[in-house]
Amino acid sequence: MKSTLFAYSKNGIKTGRRIMAALGGEFSAYTVERLAGGDFLPLQKPAAPVYKEAFSTSDALLFVSSCGIAVRSIAPYVRNKTQDPAVIVIDETGRFVISLLSGHIGGANKLAEEIAAAIGAVPVITTATDVNGRFSVDTWAKNNGFAIADMQAAKAVSAAILEADVLLTSVFPIIGGLPKGVVSGQSGQVGISLSYLKEAPFGTTLRLIPKCLSVGVGCRRGTGEETIARAIARTFGENGLDARAVKRVASIDLKQDEPGLISFCEKAGIPLRFYSAEQLNEVEGEFTPSRFVRETTGVDNVCERAAMIGAEKLLVKKTAADGVTVAVALIKMEVRFE
Repeated sequence: MKSTLFAYSKNGIKTGRRIMAALGGEFSAYTVERLAGGDFLPLQKPAAPVYKEAFSTSDALLFVSSCGIAVRSIAPYVRNKTQDPAVIVIDETGRFVISLLSGHIGGANKLAEEIAAAIGAVPVITTATDVNGRFSVDTWAKNNGFAIADMQAAKAVSAAILEADVLLTSVFPIIGGLPKGVVSGQSGQVGISLSYLKEAPFGTTLRLIPKCLSVGVGCRRGTGEETIARAIARTFGENGLDARAVKRVASIDLKQDEPGLISFCEKAGIPLRFYSAEQLNEVEGEFTPSRFVRETTGVDNVCERAAMIGAEKLLVKKTAADGVTVAVALIKMEVRFE
C-alpha cells in the first residue's frame, strides 16, 4: 500500500512518525524540515497540486490534523467510492483515528482500525452497515477479490440490509454460515448473486463476480488480436458468461510467440499461460478430438485441454470461428464469510 501522510504541527509530526513506524510500507510524508540544531518544524501547508497528485497516486491519505483541513484539502478531487483512496484523519495527539472517506472499497475503515491498534487510539467508524453490525457487501467483495457488477445495485443492497435481511444465491459452495443480514434465497425484490453468469435472479440483483474462469485458446498462425477478442467475446456472450470472471488464458507453447494472442491478454490485463503438448495430453477428461490438430501440434485438442489445466469442470466445449477455437473451464471456488 502506498500512503501519503500530512502533518502540520510538532505534536502532529510526532504522531505521524509513530504511525509510519508502526505501519511500515511505502510512505510519502509532507511534514517537516530539519533545522541546524536537529529539531523539526512544520512545513507550510502544501500547495494544491501536492494534494491533487497524492489523491490520484496514493492508496491512502493520512491527515494528522483536524477534519476540516482534510476535507478542504481533498474536496476538489473526490470522484466516487470505486476510485477514491482511503482518507483517514488522526488528531495530533493520537487519541482518535477517523475513517473519513472510502471506508469500504478504499479500505479506510480497516486501515483506521489498524492504525488505532498500533498507536493505542480509538477508531471512529461511521458507515451504517458497520455501526449496525450488518454485512458490508462492498468491503467483503474487495477483500475476497469479487468484482462489483453495478455500484447502484450495491447501494440498494447496502440500504436494504439495514432494514431487513437480504437474499443471497451462489453458484459456488458456501463453507460455513452466512453473515448477519443475509439469508439464502433464489428470487425476490433485492438480492446478491455470487456467480460467473450474467443472470439476474432478483428484482434488483447485485452480481459479485470472482475470477474463476480459465479460457483455453487455439488459433491459426498470425491471427490478429481483434479476431481473438471477437471469438472470446462471442463465446462468452452466447453462454451468458461475464468476462470479469476470467482468471487466465491458456494455450499450447507453440503459440507463445503469437503476437495477436499476447497483445489481447496484455491489453485485457489477463495472465497468459502456455503448456507443452505433453502437459496437455496428460489432462484427463473427454475432449473434442481433431486429427488435424493432433498432426499439427501433437495433441488432439488444444483449447479444451488448456482450459482444464488447474480447473475442475469444462463449462463450454470448443467453439470455433475465424480460425480461433475457444473453450472455458471453471476453476474450483468456495465462498467463506467467516
